[in-house]
Amino acid sequence: MQAAEIVQQLKKERNAVILVHNYQPPEIQDIGDFVGDSLGLSQKAATTDADVIIFCGVDFMAESAKVLNPSKTVILPEPEARCPMAAMCDAETLGMVREKYPEAAVVAYVNTSAAVKAQSDVCCTSSNAVKVVGALPNKQIIFVPDCNLGKYVQRFFPEKDILVWPGFCATHDSITVAEIDELKRQHPKAPVLVHPECRPDVIDKADKVASTEGMLTFAKASPEKEFIIVTEKDMTYRLSKENPDKTFYPITMAICPTMKMITLEKVIKSLETLEPRIELPEDLIAKAKVPLERMIEIGRGD
Repeated sequence: MQAAEIVQQLKKERNAVILVHNYQPPEIQDIGDFVGDSLGLSQKAATTDADVIIFCGVDFMAESAKVLNPSKTVILPEPEARCPMAAMCDAETLGMVREKYPEAAVVAYVNTSAAVKAQSDVCCTSSNAVKVVGALPNKQIIFVPDCNLGKYVQRFFPEKDILVWPGFCATHDSITVAEIDELKRQHPKAPVLVHPECRPDVIDKADKVASTEGMLTFAKASPEKEFIIVTEKDMTYRLSKENPDKTFYPITMAICPTMKMITLEKVIKSLETLEPRIELPEDLIAKAKVPLERMIEIGRGD
């Protein structure tokens, strides 16, 4: 029996759902019940009737699933799959910054720990960050932890003072204008789709700035047949799978090593043992749930 068949059999036995992020390797995307971005997967996690959630992503995503489903078994197949950007913001330091700026609202990108979310007013994803900040009456915003996404949001609200945390996604932050220019030289007619975790000068090269789901929506609706995709390279797998008549050119060096730590063998072991589980204190779950639910209520931005 093939590994993917074993996964499907165990999934039925365990009444499990497999949630897979767009940056996971192709073979992991292929076994997902739902493949999507952080917001879409959070929404699926909030509504699933499965007893077990296997989260193929990184730590903060599995934590969010547990916060939204405290009574369910939530499993991250590789416990070392920790998002480096999420680790750049801690709850204690954020608490001190809040004290310094008491009038500011804290907007936490979902790429944060549950402890940081518990210190925040509302969460956001790359797809709805602009919508979330726009929904707040506060003139001052503490935006954690991604400085590039915070700077992108600031473009839409010159009247607001957005205090950006000095965090970043190493995968997106390392993408350069030169890489885009070279792809554009090779494929001059291809629109450039850029993720807002990229640096401002890279964002300035975009024909469309979008989350991963926003890229899917744009590509499906566009009459163009080829696209330059400026985000983690395995996003092009899903784009190609759902648009077989179109061609997508990735930034080949844009690889998130943490996202590649999940394997079929680890998913199988997790389904067999129901380990390693995400466990969080009840009081932390209660506090972190509020900003996550506010984010889901505000909804998607693109």
